[in-house]
Amino acid sequence: MGLDGGDSASYARALTDALGPVVHRTLDLPPAVPTFLSDDHTPVEFSLSMSPGGTPALRVLLEPASGFGDLGESSRLGLRALRSLARRWDIATDQLDLVQDLFLPDDPQGSFALWIALELTPGGTPRMKVYLNPAATGPDRAAATIREALRRLGHHQAYDSLPPADRLLFLALDLGAWETPRLKVYTAHHGLRASTVGTLNRMAGGPPAAETEAFLHTAAGLPADQDAVFDRRPVLSCHSFTDPAADRPSGFTLHVPVRDYAQDDREALGRAETLLTRYGIAPGILGDALGALTPRRPEDGVGLIAYLAMVHQDGRLPRLTAYLSSEAYRVRTPNRRPTGPRPVR
Repeated sequence: MGLDGGDSASYARALTDALGPVVHRTLDLPPAVPTFLSDDHTPVEFSLSMSPGGTPALRVLLEPASGFGDLGESSRLGLRALRSLARRWDIATDQLDLVQDLFLPDDPQGSFALWIALELTPGGTPRMKVYLNPAATGPDRAAATIREALRRLGHHQAYDSLPPADRLLFLALDLGAWETPRLKVYTAHHGLRASTVGTLNRMAGGPPAAETEAFLHTAAGLPADQDAVFDRRPVLSCHSFTDPAADRPSGFTLHVPVRDYAQDDREALGRAETLLTRYGIAPGILGDALGALTPRRPEDGVGLIAYLAMVHQDGRLPRLTAYLSSEAYRVRTPNRRPTGPRPVR
């Protein structure tokens, strides 16, 4: 990824510091607590963002202080870890300060409190993002929480531009000196029909419906002329906002949970390589990354590649992101039953 030994060592120290006491817990024991971040409850996930002609970007998503105390304690420790990392790299957190009370109450609810994402750039200073839970004050208040957060952040028209969804999953904020800082809203679409996926995009100048459908069909291993329902883990969409005055998002991402719709990681990797070639990206990049992450063969498990995502952002070439599980606790056995979405006849 273009990181030298000094960068890698510095980032590793920062990440283990942020994870807290869980780093001293032997992997011979089960996970300290279930985490929504990964299938095997490892509080770390990697992702690889790949674009035509560019160096891949490595991101790490972590749940700080995972497994210690209740959700309220996790929230407090997570916020402390985030602020410690921000001081380490002189990253401003003013965007988070504006909405902290909405997402980090004294007695939070939901499946998580706070996640930290770091894009590990050469030079030793990463780009930082924070992921927050809209259901922190109750699932019935998620929409109101997102609306109020968008209002405080100046994006008064953003909420009404989102597509219909079954669940508001995350609000993500770019912190510090990004070239064009974004806020992102992630939504889940349970029981999505493949033929309707093109309607999710709300980005001005975003991908045509045919491109979105083609990406979904390839990522899910679905024949091009076959309609189907994604009736297991839901497809996710994400819309990003950069201009408070705009009435439309500036970015759109479609996330396909490939691990639930493939027999094993060899099949998922083959689909990913087909997509990488289609978008003009060297297909060997992802296979090399998997080899660096684990010695196991792709056909010996499923879930190492958790999601495949198509990313469109205003002013940039389309890119693809693969979300990679660290599998510290468990390798999920290959799927033996039919794995594709349920066909619509």
